[in-house]
Amino acid sequence: MKTKVKSTALFLVIILVIAFLAYSGAYGLTIGDYRIRPFSETVKRGLDLKGGISLVMEIQESNIKREDIDRTLELLSMRVNKMGVSETTIQQEGSKRIRIDIPDRFDTKEVIDTVGKTGKLKFVGPDNSEILTGSDVKDATTQVDQQTGAPIVGLELNDAGAKKFADATQKFLNQQIAIYMDEDMISNPTVQAVINDGKAVITGSKDLAEAKRLASIIKSGALPLTVKTASVKVVGPTLGANAMAQSIKAGVIALIFIFLFMVLYYRVPGLIACLALVLYMVLLLIVYSSIGATLTLSGIAAFLISAGMALDANVLIFERMKEELITGKSIKSVIDAGFHRAMTSVLDSNITTVISGIILYYLGSGAVKGFALTLIIGVLLSMFTAITVSRFLIKLAAKMGILNKITIGTFGVRNVVRR
Repeated sequence: MKTKVKSTALFLVIILVIAFLAYSGAYGLTIGDYRIRPFSETVKRGLDLKGGISLVMEIQESNIKREDIDRTLELLSMRVNKMGVSETTIQQEGSKRIRIDIPDRFDTKEVIDTVGKTGKLKFVGPDNSEILTGSDVKDATTQVDQQTGAPIVGLELNDAGAKKFADATQKFLNQQIAIYMDEDMISNPTVQAVINDGKAVITGSKDLAEAKRLASIIKSGALPLTVKTASVKVVGPTLGANAMAQSIKAGVIALIFIFLFMVLYYRVPGLIACLALVLYMVLLLIVYSSIGATLTLSGIAAFLISAGMALDANVLIFERMKEELITGKSIKSVIDAGFHRAMTSVLDSNITTVISGIILYYLGSGAVKGFALTLIIGVLLSMFTAITVSRFLIKLAAKMGILNKITIGTFGVRNVVRR
C-alpha cells in the first residue's frame, strides 16, 4: 500500500510537471516579476513562415580560397545586421553561391544596395579625420598576448600606411582611434605608444572569436570576393502567415487522431505514450529555443515525422509486451521483456534515420539543412522519451495497480489472457 501511494503521488507530480511545461510553452506564464515566454516568441521562424526576401549572391572569381569565403560571409552578415534584421540566415550554397534569407523585409532595392556594395574600411581620429583606409592595411592576424594570455589583433601596414599611422599615433597619443566598416564602428582602441614601424596590436577583445572577427574585417577592408545578385525571391507575409496557420492546424488534427487511436487501442499504455509524446514535443521546442534554431515549413514536417517515430517506438514496445503477456509472465516481467526485446528494432530504425539526417545536413543546403537538423534533434529526443520516460511511467502505473494484464492486452489478445 505504501509503494502504491508513493507511486501514485510521483505519477501525479510528473503529469503536473508535463502539464505546466506544456501550458507555459503554449501560452506563457508570469510568476511575480519573472515571465516565461511562450514558444511563439522564443522559437525563431524561417522566411517561409514570416515572409521576407531570399537573395542569392554569386561569386565572380574562379580561384576561391576558404578564408576569403569566410570573410565575405562575415562582412555580408554585418551589412544585413546593420539593417536591424534579426533571424537572418547567411550560408554558402555550392562552391560559388551565397544565400541570404532576410525575414520581415520586402524592399528588394534596399536589400540589394546594402548587401552588394563594395564597403569601406577606415581608421578615424578623435577629430573625425580619416587616418587610414583598407588600402593601407597589409595584414591583420589573430594572436595571443604572451604575458596575459588575452586575445589580440596584430596589425601590419604597408609603407604608405605606416607613415600615416606614425604621424597619427604621435598626434593622438593616449587618445582613441576608431575603426569603421562603412558607418559601423567595429573597434575603438586607445593609442598607448607612438608606432613608427607599421606594426601594432589591438587589445580589448573579450574572446578569441571576437578577435578573429575583428582581424577578418580589417584584413578584408572591403568584400574580398566580388559578388553579384543571381536571384531575388520575395515571400509575402500573408503567404507565410497562412502557411504557419495551416501547418499548425494540420499538426493538431493529426495529433488528436493519434492520441485517440493510442488511448482506444492500447488503453493505459497508450495514455502513457501520449503523455511521453507531449513531453517530447515540449522538450524539442525548448531545445530549439535554446540553440537559436530557425523553424521552417520543412522543419515542421521533420517535427511531425520525428513525433510519429516517437510513437512508433512505443507501438513496437507495446506489441512486444503483448507477445510476452500471452506466455503468462508477471506484469513486471512483461514490461522488462517488452522493452528489452523491442530495443533492437527501436535503435535500428532511429539510428539509421539519424545517419540519414547527418548526411542530408552536410550535403544539403537551405531548407534541406533545416529539415535534417530538426529530424536529428527530434529522433534523439524521441528515443529518450520512448525508452526512458515511457518505461518509467509504465512501471509507476504497474506499481499503482492501474496497469495489469487486462489493461495491457488489446482486442484478441485480451480474450486470450482472460481464458
